[in-house]
Amino acid sequence: MTEPHSPDASGDAPLHGLLAEYESSGGLIAASRAVRDAGFTKWDTYTPYPVHGIDKAMGIKMTVLPWIVLGAGLTGLATAILLQWWTNAYDYPWLVSGKPFWSIPANVPIMFELTVLFSGLTALAAMLVLNNLPLPSHPLDLVKRFARSTNDRFFLLVEAADPKFDEEATRALIDGTHPAAVEAIPEDRTTSGRLPPILVYGCIIVAVASAVPFALAAKARNSKSDQPRIHLMGDMDWQPKYKAQRANPLFDDGRSTRDQIAETVAVGELRDDDHFYRGKINGAFARTFPPEVSFDEATMARGRERFGIYCTPCHGFAGEGNGMVAERAAALRERTDYQGSWVAPTNLTQDSVRTQPVGQLFDTITRGIRNMPSYGAQIVPADRWAIILYLRALERSRAASSADVDPAERANLK
Repeated sequence: MTEPHSPDASGDAPLHGLLAEYESSGGLIAASRAVRDAGFTKWDTYTPYPVHGIDKAMGIKMTVLPWIVLGAGLTGLATAILLQWWTNAYDYPWLVSGKPFWSIPANVPIMFELTVLFSGLTALAAMLVLNNLPLPSHPLDLVKRFARSTNDRFFLLVEAADPKFDEEATRALIDGTHPAAVEAIPEDRTTSGRLPPILVYGCIIVAVASAVPFALAAKARNSKSDQPRIHLMGDMDWQPKYKAQRANPLFDDGRSTRDQIAETVAVGELRDDDHFYRGKINGAFARTFPPEVSFDEATMARGRERFGIYCTPCHGFAGEGNGMVAERAAALRERTDYQGSWVAPTNLTQDSVRTQPVGQLFDTITRGIRNMPSYGAQIVPADRWAIILYLRALERSRAASSADVDPAERANLK
C-alpha cells in the first residue's frame, strides 16, 4: 500500500526519502537484504527492540569506535600511572613504613578506575559524533505513522540523497518486499536544524564552571593564607574541640596539649605495691605470694587456663619443655639441610627453676628472658601470679616424696 505525504505549511518540500512499514522483524530483515543487495548506502532501519541479525542483513561493518575506546582506555591508564607517580613519588614523596614511593599493586585501583572512566565517556561521546547526534530536527519527527517504531512496527527508510536513489525504481524495489505501507517523506522545513540557544549557552556555562574547581585548587596550591580552607561538608571538623598542638585560649600558655600534672597518675595506673606488681620486697625478689593472691581452686583453675594459653606451646602441658614449638624445632633439626639454631625451652620442673623465688618467676613472665619474649602486655599481674601458683603445683608433683603424703594415706601407697 502506498500513501502520499501531505506538504508542509511552507509548500511542497524536497523529497527526503521513502519510508516502508513492516509488521514483523522477519519482513524487515528480508527487505534489508534486498536494499543491501541493490547497492544502497544511505538508508537505515528502525525497530522497537533490538533485532537479532539486522546488522548482517544491512551489511553493517565494524566501525572505528572500538579503536577509539581502546585509545581512550590506554590514555586513562597512562594518566593514572603518571598522576600517582607525580603526586606520591615525585612532587610530594610520602614514606609509609619503608614501602616504595610508587609500586604497581598499590596503584591498581586508580589505574582501573581511570581506564574505565576514560573508556566509558569516550564511547558515549564518539558514538554521538559518529552518528551525527544530537539531531535537533528530522523529517521522521513529523510522520505520525513513525511513532509506532517504539511500539509494534518496523520501518526502513531509503534516503533520496543516496547516489542510486530513483523514486520510481526504489518504490518498485520496496513494493517487492511486501511492506504494510510505503510513504514518501519530504524534508522538514518547519523545524530549525540548529540546537536551541538555551542548550548551547547552558553547555558553555557548564564547561566554564567545571574549570572553576581546578582553578581554585591551583590558586590554593600556590598561595598562603592564615584562614582555614572552605569546607562544603564540615563533617566533624566544626565540632567544639581542640586538636593536638593547636592554640587554646582557655589555658594561660595558650596550648591545647597539656603537660602531665606533677605527682599524679592516670586512673587505674597507680601501682605502688612492689610485691604485687613487680614481685619484689625491699628491692629483692619476693619468696612469698602477695596477700592479694587467693590460694583456692578458682585461682588454681585460672592459672592452669592461662598456663595452657601462654606457656604450653613451648614448655608443654607438664612444663617439661616439650611443647609443640619444641617438637617442631626438634623435627627440623633432624633434617640434613637445616641450617638454623635452636635453644630448647627450659624444663620448668627442674631444680634451678623450682628453687627460684616466686618474685623472680613473676619478673621473668613480665620482662621475658633469653629467647622468651615479654608477656607483661598480654597477661595482667593477677593472672601472672595465678600461673606461678599453678607452676608450683606442677613442680611439686614432679619432685614429691612420701613425706609429702598424709600419714593416713601412706599405707595405701605401700
